[in-house]
Amino acid sequence: MFRRTWILGLAAAALLAGGRPAAGAWRAAGKVAAEVRTFPATPQFADQGQENVSPSLLVEPEARLEWASGTNRLTVRPFIRLDTHDENRTHVDLRACNWLHLGDRFSILLGLGKVYWGVTESRHLVDIINQTDVVEGIDGEDKLGQPMANLTYEASWGAVDLFYLPAFRERTFPDGGARLRGPAPIGGGASYESGAEAFHQDWAVRWSRTLGAFDVGLAHFSGTSREPRLLPEAYVSGVRLRPRYDLIEQSSIDVQWTKDAWLWKLEAMRRSGAGERFGAFVAGFERTLSHVFPGAADLGLLVEWLYDDRSDDSPPTIFENDLFVGARWALNDVAGTSILGGPIVDYRTGEVFAFMEAERRLGSRHQIEIEGRWFLHAEKGAVMDGFRRDSHMIARVSRHF
Repeated sequence: MFRRTWILGLAAAALLAGGRPAAGAWRAAGKVAAEVRTFPATPQFADQGQENVSPSLLVEPEARLEWASGTNRLTVRPFIRLDTHDENRTHVDLRACNWLHLGDRFSILLGLGKVYWGVTESRHLVDIINQTDVVEGIDGEDKLGQPMANLTYEASWGAVDLFYLPAFRERTFPDGGARLRGPAPIGGGASYESGAEAFHQDWAVRWSRTLGAFDVGLAHFSGTSREPRLLPEAYVSGVRLRPRYDLIEQSSIDVQWTKDAWLWKLEAMRRSGAGERFGAFVAGFERTLSHVFPGAADLGLLVEWLYDDRSDDSPPTIFENDLFVGARWALNDVAGTSILGGPIVDYRTGEVFAFMEAERRLGSRHQIEIEGRWFLHAEKGAVMDGFRRDSHMIARVSRHF
């Protein structure tokens, strides 16, 4: 209840920040989706649910009010998930609830918002402002709304983003009996390095600029790590993992170089805190082949090298020294049909994680999406070993309004 109170309080502050709007234009949008996850294999652990098919319902409406010739905007976007088997996946969140003011060379955003940094496909390494919503997906693309004050200033030498982050949001995890929960239940209440716990005052800054064919971003984050360490703890039913959130300093760079049909990409970061200082990077390219099939279809070939030298006392990762080889097939048709996927292989251990994402519009308001996540080989005792029987497929039908 305490956590909900401060979230709602910050949301209210965002709505009041713009003052009383004059005549404006309301716009409503959003989607409703029915989803089914299927797990071909039986669970790995005895305390996990035995269901192989798990349906759920998603509702994500958005209301937006603009006034003063579009220079002021209020946005409210709640998110609701109802899941039949995972109690933690049934949740309500505010993905966005903020006031945005656009000036000549600057903008101000107050409230809950979402920010994305990065250019690579296989791993979003430098994207650190928002907390990951793990119950929604294991790919790191779903994020919780982050309370923030964001000032953006644009000049001829680039754009600078300043972030004040007054409150932290804990990562969401599947419940103890759910699929994709990992080798042990996660719970027991989070602990923090900071005495202020969730109210440590975090901040971040980012400079970005387009330099000819290069898009460059340099950033620094100081505050509570969005990645928790998972510390084993004995409790009445056995052993569980308790999240521990440390204070970190992270500097990063992201670069994309566009050269004809080639996109060369790099994300790299250096982090201190949460164990020993370590570095990580994702580097690679995407090569687009146009009209390789009858019609207007394009085929993009993707190769990325993922490296992470963190120690065992840092938050866990499966991306230590891996190679991603994938493809993006875009039909460029009216329905927007596309398929993306490929394996990520650790060539030292032989671990293989593969994914596939396909989507197609059905008329003007409906969309169908198919996703697959496969743990094809896991080294015994490694992070991925706790998920080796949790390969799954997702089918989702959405109606946009």
